[in-house]
Amino acid sequence: MGAVVADDGPSGVKAPDGGWGWAVLFGCFIITGFSYAFPKAVSVFFKELIREFGIGYSDTAWISSILLAMLYGTGPLCSVCVNRFGCRPVMLVGGLFASMGMVIASFCTSIVQIYLTAGVITGLGLALNFQPSLIMLNRYFDKRRPLANGLSAAGSPVFLCALSPLGQILQHEYGWRGGFLILGGMLLNCCVCGALMRPLEPPKKSEATKDPPEKKVKKKLLDFSVFKDGGFVIYTLAASIMVLGLFVPPVFVVSYAKDLGYQDTKAAFLLTILGFIDIFARPICGIIAGLKWVRPRCVYLFSFAMIFNGFTDLMGSMSVDYGGLVVFCIFFGISYGMVGALQFEVLMAIVGTQKFSSAIGLVLLAEAMAVLIGPPSAGKLLDATGRYMFVFIIAGIEVTTSALVLALGNFFCIKKKPEEPCTKEEAAEREELNKSEDKTAEDAKVDSIEVEQFLKDEPEKNGEVVTNPETCV
Repeated sequence: MGAVVADDGPSGVKAPDGGWGWAVLFGCFIITGFSYAFPKAVSVFFKELIREFGIGYSDTAWISSILLAMLYGTGPLCSVCVNRFGCRPVMLVGGLFASMGMVIASFCTSIVQIYLTAGVITGLGLALNFQPSLIMLNRYFDKRRPLANGLSAAGSPVFLCALSPLGQILQHEYGWRGGFLILGGMLLNCCVCGALMRPLEPPKKSEATKDPPEKKVKKKLLDFSVFKDGGFVIYTLAASIMVLGLFVPPVFVVSYAKDLGYQDTKAAFLLTILGFIDIFARPICGIIAGLKWVRPRCVYLFSFAMIFNGFTDLMGSMSVDYGGLVVFCIFFGISYGMVGALQFEVLMAIVGTQKFSSAIGLVLLAEAMAVLIGPPSAGKLLDATGRYMFVFIIAGIEVTTSALVLALGNFFCIKKKPEEPCTKEEAAEREELNKSEDKTAEDAKVDSIEVEQFLKDEPEKNGEVVTNPETCV
């Protein structure tokens, strides 16, 4: 079949902002839904796993932790694979891995085997789909990119609302083994989404205008030069601090309600409220971020979303009844949806299309360390104090701190850049185009001056301009 061609987004291709891009957006919506909702959805099978293997809840919770760790921690590996082979082949292989992990897990006889299959293999497969889908979305959308990011991010709450009830039905009807097997078959849809990621092709040049062949520059598998960009360093630091506290409230809010004396079903309904609000918050925030006046200041909108989220955590710490927790979940759903819609949009705006494949891998690796530290440290704080108020306060302080780091870092440390092409190749093309336009304008100016001078030199006789065959129409 020949060598694999990396679909690394040629610089001469303009983002179509529609057309086949809507199919790419649909695929990204499904991939985002599976990637973020699947680690939470498998938790409905934990009780059966505890009963069958005679283990504790903390042992089964490692399945979700490993899935998230693989999703974030394998970022650089995904970047290398995308830069070497292209987005589509990587996603097709990732879809097979995600499905194979769950199918094999349905035959496991120990919890360690489930860690390796449903945790490591499925987690790696989801990671190999999630990152390339965002890269392709960045290549297909430019003017409408904030809206596209908001719509694709909405896949997370939509799939969470769908997969959790589906998992309960599958567990009731077929047990955890049958449920894992069916979910593994569903994950094969990731391969279908990968097939939608058609690489963009540069426009074909005619033989007459074809340029001489240029020397092909070897592409870096992982571009560490992004760390020279101050904006990227500030974003990575802020994002790492943010995820320390961002995922803590959804993990503990149900236990908080139970601790106040409410029934399990009533407590679980809080997450449904949060997810329902989140579904609408993400696309709406994407529309707002795409407005002409807002988009150049998108980093500050992202900072506002984080401050909003942190302030909501601080207010939620003072909830003393179910009504207070409902209000908390409504406002947390809005702020959480805003953060989800903007986090990758801001990163795309900072590093540009060419370096995004490497940048997102490095950012996810930094976030992976914080994801593994955040919820466990909050759990230890809860064990030590016995009060959920302190857990919510610490989470709010961490998210608010990240917002201040991002906003103040960009305001004081980043100089406003003139709107120039992202790469040297684009800059050279733009300069050559400007030169040719200036030359054309100069020639046109010279021609008009000659014509005027010619007409002035013609003598007038009896008030009429003397004509000759050269000046007649």
